[in-house]
Amino acid sequence: MRNTSASGPRRYAGPAILERGFRPFFLAAGLWAAVAVVLWLAMIAGVFALPSALGPVDWHAHEMLFGYGAAAIAGFLLTAIPNWTGRLPVRGWRLALLVGVWAAGRLAVAISALTGVEAMAVIDVAFLLMFWATILREILAGRNWRNLIVAGLVGFLVVCNLLIHLEYLDVAETAAFGFRLAITDMLLLITLIGGRVVPSFTRNWLAKRGEKTLPSPFGRLDRVALAASLAAGLLWAFLPEGIVTGVVVLFAALANGLRLARWRGQKTLTEPLVWVLHLGYAWIVAGFALLAVSLLTSALPQTAAIHAFTAGAVGTMTLAVMTRATLGHTGRTLTAGPWTTAIYLLVTASGVLRVVSPIAADVETAVVALSGLSWIAAFSLFVAFYGPLLAGRSARQ
Repeated sequence: MRNTSASGPRRYAGPAILERGFRPFFLAAGLWAAVAVVLWLAMIAGVFALPSALGPVDWHAHEMLFGYGAAAIAGFLLTAIPNWTGRLPVRGWRLALLVGVWAAGRLAVAISALTGVEAMAVIDVAFLLMFWATILREILAGRNWRNLIVAGLVGFLVVCNLLIHLEYLDVAETAAFGFRLAITDMLLLITLIGGRVVPSFTRNWLAKRGEKTLPSPFGRLDRVALAASLAAGLLWAFLPEGIVTGVVVLFAALANGLRLARWRGQKTLTEPLVWVLHLGYAWIVAGFALLAVSLLTSALPQTAAIHAFTAGAVGTMTLAVMTRATLGHTGRTLTAGPWTTAIYLLVTASGVLRVVSPIAADVETAVVALSGLSWIAAFSLFVAFYGPLLAGRSARQ
């Protein structure tokens, strides 16, 4: 018989912060998201320089994807997988080891000009390998075949990170390719998992209020949107220029837009904890649309689309999930108060400013700085408000 870890796990007596994966990893993600952008703004302003082998732009991109993004994904999956499999969660010293290796990776990348790019590559890739092996073991042990694709997407992040490191090891010029593949991989995780949780949470919220018109169930359009996202992302990664890529990307924007429209997000405007999920997914639609414009015309640079995907979709969706999961798993009411709503508005402002910055002409630097400050404020508020919940005992205990 499986141990139903989600409803009644064996009692845990260790530090609260190591009880479930969401606790240390969401806290680490929030802290690093704010600190890394502070460091990046200081670097591009010329007032600070990290002893990193990566230049400021590559360091920023790498740490947002493989530092912040990877930590947020780890926190979510290490908490969700026990619910999927019925197994006990990874916790205690095993969880502490994963967090420690993640932190070591951040330090290794930051001081790689001192320690060498070989050490950076080994230490940084070690976390994703350990994390992937951990969740693969849990999914296989729980015979949860449906979610093997999730493990596959996490494993592919290892490949993306290796491609970036290969360039700094002077093996191959694959860093830009690796970054595009990593963004594609994270978008696929959002379209796959977000495609489950957004309509599910929306349906539950609307049903409690007696609403008759509920989100449409998973169907053919969802499959088309997922397939289109995969095709568009891979085409962009391998062929980042050209009309064919642009047409497929435009189709992905349309398919995901229709998919989102079927989830009844317009009926959730009174609860930020629900509408922010729809907003996070809407950034994917916007990203594909902006990318199509940049590929089919000369009206926009691709950086606008890239930041719609990263600052917009990844930033918003991860914060939406981190706030909701923290409230739910610590026994709090599933509603967004003023501070949580402020977090959502700040990360949205950051995404919008970062998307428009490439076309801001003479004030681009100022717009980028404002975007960074909004991002820092959003994650600082997250740490200030949710940090005590993540580090403390659940209200149910």
